Amino acid sequence: MDRTVPTNRWIGAAGLALLAGGVAILARQPGLLLAGVLGVACAAYARSASQPSVSLELDRELSDTTPTPGDDVRVTLTVRNVGDSPVADLRVVDGVPKALSVSGGSARHGTALRPGKQATFGYTVDATRGEHSWEPTQVIARDPSGALERETTLETETTMRCTPRLEATTDLPLRGLTTQYTGRVATDVAGTGVEFYSTRHYRPGDPLRRIDWNRWARTGELSTLEFREERAATVVLLIDARSEAYRQAGEDAPNAVERSVDAAGRAFVALEGGGDRVGVAAFGPEDLWLAPGSGSDHRVKARQLLATHPALSPTPSGEDFFPSIRLRRLRRLLPSDAQLLFFTPLCDDYVASVARRLDAYGHLVTVVSPDPTTADTPGHRLARVQRRNRISRLRASGLRVVDWGEESLAAEITRARGRWSA
Repeated sequence: MDRTVPTNRWIGAAGLALLAGGVAILARQPGLLLAGVLGVACAAYARSASQPSVSLELDRELSDTTPTPGDDVRVTLTVRNVGDSPVADLRVVDGVPKALSVSGGSARHGTALRPGKQATFGYTVDATRGEHSWEPTQVIARDPSGALERETTLETETTMRCTPRLEATTDLPLRGLTTQYTGRVATDVAGTGVEFYSTRHYRPGDPLRRIDWNRWARTGELSTLEFREERAATVVLLIDARSEAYRQAGEDAPNAVERSVDAAGRAFVALEGGGDRVGVAAFGPEDLWLAPGSGSDHRVKARQLLATHPALSPTPSGEDFFPSIRLRRLRRLLPSDAQLLFFTPLCDDYVASVARRLDAYGHLVTVVSPDPTTADTPGHRLARVQRRNRISRLRASGLRVVDWGEESLAAEITRARGRWSA
């Protein structure tokens, strides 16, 4: 963008000056006549104004290009006049990414620059999860009279990647859908394990360590101990990233998508560290799919996706969303033995129906729902009641739901585990 427009600062000045001159002549007031003459001179000067010359360079520096969420990052801008003409009135507005908020200083600056001179200013932003690229800086220069202003933009590529540290939450109790590989999910299959399951008659070849020697001492009969076999699970962490999910309990509170991404990261560390195969997907306008897997490369890829993928942007996407198409695509991608941890605030009935449908398709669903509702207005209280009703209906349908309020996720999971085992 590069355009020159009038500011209309001097509009009507000539008319007022002539009026003052006429009144001065009639009233025989020399001082008023002099003011009218000066007004006419100023108006004539404004009309002779020429387009302001703008030859500027911009440098932007960040105190940290790879911060963690919550860090303060100092942004320093330097504007340099590399032209031959002075800039009498210069306004600079930096292109702060939409997902970042300015916590100190100002991203705006006003100054005047002679040729070869420079001006430096700065501000502080709060680091937020994601990859953030600065937009072009808007520059407005005015001629000395202020009658014309020239708007242009300056670009300097600046990117900040904010990646959270993934920490494991408390062990998530998975449902019974498992693979053939050894893991930590208890099954109803007798075999090798740590939890006693049953006894059976001794068969030649049974390991000596599994013989019930106490029974042999009492009865003289040989029997073999069976333990509950533990197997690995295939889990997909599904994050509700629709625009409806970007709800927050207050102006300074994180939105539900941010809380969901944080919970999914903690769940990934806990599950993958326990031997389960874990994948990541998003239910929103942007396509995100990481097939279930394990290993160090898989962990790195998942960490990067959760931190910077556009599908999990800190702000809602402006792309069109076709939920039925996205749901069909998700069903095709899901392995037949995959169960789902669905992270959603349950702010509408549609997403609750998605959870029930996925569970009905054979992918056992556990819903982890960050609560973004408040009770400060009648409308907000109604939204809270409607959300609780959705949770009740999901539980009545046989789905597990973790209602995550203000307490830590670990505390909510512990409370939910007691209810599920009751």
